[in-house]
Amino acid sequence: MSDIEDNDGDEYDELSELRQRHKPESQPSVDEAFDLDDLLPTIGEFGKYQKLLVFGICLPACIPCGFCAFNQLFMADTPDDYWCRIPELLDMPLEQRKSLSIPKELDNDELVYSKCYTYGVNWTQLLESGEEDDLTTMEPNASWPLIKCPQGWEYNTSDVWSSIVIDFDLVCDRDIYPTIGLAALNTGGPVGVYLFGLLNDRGGRRLSYFVCLATLLAGSLMTSLSKDFWTWAGSRVIVGLTIPAVYQIPFIISLELVGENYRSFVTVMTCTFYTSGIMLLSGVTYLERDWVRLSYITSLPFYAYFLYMFVMPESPRWLLMRGRLEEALKILERMAKVNGREFPEAVHLKLEAQIRRDKLKKQKKKMANVGLADLCRTPNMRLKTILITLSWFANETVYLGLSYYGPALGTNQYVSFFLSAVVELPSYLCCWYFMDTWGRRWPLSLSMILGGVACVITVMLPDDAVDETLVLYLVSKALLSASFLIIYPFAGELYPTQVRGIGIGASSYIGGLGLIGIPFITYLGKDNLKLPLVIMGFLSMLGGMTGLRLPETLHHRLPQTIEEGEEFGKNWQLKDCCRCAQKPEILSQPASYENLDVLAGSSTNASEVELELRDSRRVREPAPRIDERTPLDTTASGSGRPVHRPSMKRLVRQMSVMDTQRTHDGTMQLTHWI
Repeated sequence: MSDIEDNDGDEYDELSELRQRHKPESQPSVDEAFDLDDLLPTIGEFGKYQKLLVFGICLPACIPCGFCAFNQLFMADTPDDYWCRIPELLDMPLEQRKSLSIPKELDNDELVYSKCYTYGVNWTQLLESGEEDDLTTMEPNASWPLIKCPQGWEYNTSDVWSSIVIDFDLVCDRDIYPTIGLAALNTGGPVGVYLFGLLNDRGGRRLSYFVCLATLLAGSLMTSLSKDFWTWAGSRVIVGLTIPAVYQIPFIISLELVGENYRSFVTVMTCTFYTSGIMLLSGVTYLERDWVRLSYITSLPFYAYFLYMFVMPESPRWLLMRGRLEEALKILERMAKVNGREFPEAVHLKLEAQIRRDKLKKQKKKMANVGLADLCRTPNMRLKTILITLSWFANETVYLGLSYYGPALGTNQYVSFFLSAVVELPSYLCCWYFMDTWGRRWPLSLSMILGGVACVITVMLPDDAVDETLVLYLVSKALLSASFLIIYPFAGELYPTQVRGIGIGASSYIGGLGLIGIPFITYLGKDNLKLPLVIMGFLSMLGGMTGLRLPETLHHRLPQTIEEGEEFGKNWQLKDCCRCAQKPEILSQPASYENLDVLAGSSTNASEVELELRDSRRVREPAPRIDERTPLDTTASGSGRPVHRPSMKRLVRQMSVMDTQRTHDGTMQLTHWI
C-alpha cells in the first residue's frame, strides 16, 4: 500500500513539475508559429479523408508514370532477322531473293546472311540485259562489290511485326537510335522537375499537376503520330519532362495531409502501386504488339484523370504559405468533418495571428542565406555530401539500368519484364522492416553490394545458361529495389534540416544525370549480353561500399543546423562499419517523442500530455527511450552547460519518416526520385 502511495506521490510531483515547466506565457498561441503537423492529430492523421485522397488520387497517379516511362522499351523492339531490301527483286521468292542479293558472313562460327550489306549491282540493268533467261538459276558473282543497304530493309515479322525500328529502319548503322530515344526520355526528367517544381511552388499543387498531366498526354499523342525518328525522339523528351513529376505532385499533397507516422506507409504504398503499374504494362504490351496502338492504349485512358479537378484539394500548407487563410481553413474543416473530428476553434485565431505577423515581418525578416556551398565548406559535411551523392548516383543509375535491361534477358521479354517488377514488391516490405531494426546504413550497403555481386558473377556462367542468368538478375533487381527505397530517407536524415532541401535536390539531380548515360551501357548488351550486368554490378558495389562510411541515423536525433551536421558522425571510426544501429538508451519517459514545448501551447494540450503520462505510469516496465541528443548536445553536457537553439524546438520521430524535400517554411518540393 505504501508503494502505491509513493508511486502516486511521484506521479503528482512529476505532473506538478511538468505544469510548472510548461506553464503558458501570456500570449503563447499568438507568438508561436503554427505547424500543420500539430493540428493533424486533432483532426485526424490518417482518417477517411486521407484514405480517400491516397487510394483514390495519389496511388492511381503512379500508373501513367510507369506506363509512359517503360512503354518505349516495347515500341523499339528489334526483329531477330532482317536484310537489305532490293525493290527490283521483290517479285522473286524470299529465299531466292536473299540467295541472289545478300552475301553471307561468319557469325559465331556459322555462315548467315548479312543484315547490313548487299551486292552493289545495278539489278535493273542486269535483268534487262537478258544475259540470264531463268532467274532461278542466277548465282551471285564473287566479283560483285559489297555495299551498305541503300534502299532500306526487309524484316522477319513472325515475332515482331510493328515497332519504330521497322517503321524508321533503325538497324545497322542506326541501331543506336532507340538508345538515343531512351536517353532523350531521361534528359527531360531533371528539366521537368525544375520547371514543374517552380510551378508547384508558385501556382499551387493542383495547377502544376494538371499542367503536368496535359504535357504528358500531349507528348504521348505526339509519339503516336510521329512519322520519323526525330519527331518521335522529340516527343519522348516532352514525355520525359513529366517523369517523375506526374506522380510526385499528388504524392506531395498526400504527404502534406497525412500525419508524420503515416508518411512511410504512403511512400511504400506509392512504390508498390508504381511497381504494380509496371506489372500491368507487361500484360498490355504482351496483348498489343502494334507500337502506335500501344502508345494510344498507354495514354488515352489517363485523360479521365482530368476528372480529379472536381475532387483533388489544394495543399493547405501551400495555401497557408501564400496567406490564403480562408481556403486553407475550408479544406482543413472539411477534412475534420469527413474524419468525424471537431475542428478546434482556437486554430482560427492562431492562423489569423500568424498571417498578420508574417505580413508585418515579411519585409523585415530575412531568412538565413544557405546554399550548396555550405554543404562543402566544412570537412565532415563535405565528405558526407560526396558519399551520399555517389551512393545516390550509383543506386538510381543501376536500378533504372536493370529495369531497362529486363526484356533483354530470358527467353520471353514480356515474362522477364513482368518478373523484374514482381521481385520489387517483397523487397519493399522487407527493407521497411530492416531499416527500422538494423538501421539505414547496413541494409543500404548490403543490398547494393550483394546486388552488385549477383550481377558480376553472371560473367562466370556459360552463354547458354539463360535461366540462371535471369535468376541472378532478378536477385540483383530485388536488392537494388530495396536500396532504392532506403537511399531517399537516409539522405534526408543525414542532411541538416537547414540545408536538407538543397542537399537532397543536388544529390537527386546528379543521380538523374546517370540516367542519361545508362541506356548506352545497356546498348553494349547487343554484342555481349553480360557486359552491362558486369558494369552495373561494379558500380553498385562501389556505391554500397561508400555507404559504409556514412554514420547511422537510427535512434539519433536528426541534425538541424549546419553546425550540428558537421558534428554528426565526425568521430567515425573504422570499427563503426561493423556495427548496426545502436540500441536506444534507457532514459526518463516523457509523454511522447515530441518536444513538450510544442505541446504546452494551451491548456488543452497540457491536459493531453498529463493523460499520456498517467497512461504510461500504468505500465511499470521501462520502455526503451530514443537518445535524441546530437553530438553538439553531448559536447555541451560535458561542460555542464545546456545548449538551447531554435533549431532544437522540435524532435523528429525516427520511424522511417520518408519525407520529400522541403523549403524553409515546410512546404514540400519535387525531387528527381523515381
